Amino acid sequence: MKQTALKFLVCPTCKDELDLHARVQHGAEIVEGSLSCRECGARYPVLRGIPRFVGRDAYASSFGRQWNWFRTVQLDSFNGTHESEQTLEATTGWQDDDYSGRFVLDAGVGAGRFAAIVAKKGGEVIGIDLTTAVDAAYLNIGRQENVHLVQADIFAMPFRGGAFDLAYSIGVLHHTPDPRGAFGHVAAAVKQGGGFAVYLYAAYGPSHSCSDLIRKITTRLPLRMMLAIAAISIPLYSLYRVPGIGKVLQLLCPISLHPNWRWRWLDTFDWYTPRYQWKFRYPEVFRWFRANGFTDIEVFDDPIRMRGVRTGERA
Repeated sequence: MKQTALKFLVCPTCKDELDLHARVQHGAEIVEGSLSCRECGARYPVLRGIPRFVGRDAYASSFGRQWNWFRTVQLDSFNGTHESEQTLEATTGWQDDDYSGRFVLDAGVGAGRFAAIVAKKGGEVIGIDLTTAVDAAYLNIGRQENVHLVQADIFAMPFRGGAFDLAYSIGVLHHTPDPRGAFGHVAAAVKQGGGFAVYLYAAYGPSHSCSDLIRKITTRLPLRMMLAIAAISIPLYSLYRVPGIGKVLQLLCPISLHPNWRWRWLDTFDWYTPRYQWKFRYPEVFRWFRANGFTDIEVFDDPIRMRGVRTGERA
């Protein structure tokens, strides 16, 4: 972590100031050390360059494994595409100038695919994740000057209220035990006049019905076993692309149809392993924005992608 992180970090329990105690430092990076709360005395370790405000991955342990196994697959700088950049724009609608010089929260940073884009566009990005995915993100982007990474619970974030100009959560909130509550916690971190954008799984259509039944089994299996099972999506791609039969197979047992085999393997694993996987409709998410003081709410293609501007307090 960097000394400059103290401008936004506070104790997640009492919201008071934190003091940094560095033990090992490489340049601007504090690699090992601790943070202590001035008010309640709580101490939080800094390990492998990351301040840690949780002791374990809890309900999201599959993601810690996932992003360390597939650390570079979705990074534009690694795969030579602009897919992550295009996904970020499709979800937020924000352009380069919107990020430049702004303070941006990535709620559920994973391996850092979107945070890398924000940093490249000149934003100062703070990525939070409950899991050891932050270790993968640190290896990918953690030493960049305008990148900060924090391991913490989205329901108890160690940030000052209204600290961020922009916040986004892409494919994350639906994997929490209380998506609406998680939305509210991220929304509270956005300053007045700031923007918040989300991507959530949609409840429309029958495409998820069979996979929901399959997930009752797959979420109980060991993660290494699921890693091997998900790899079946690699050779099955050709069969699933056959007209007619492919559509039937995709309805009965969906797999990722991404043309990159590593990405396909990752996405299939990602679909069948998380403990929670909620799905929503636009009106419900619209009400979340309104209840948390957001207006100018916009809807984008490919459900569910929405953004709003915070102009009021929570209802």
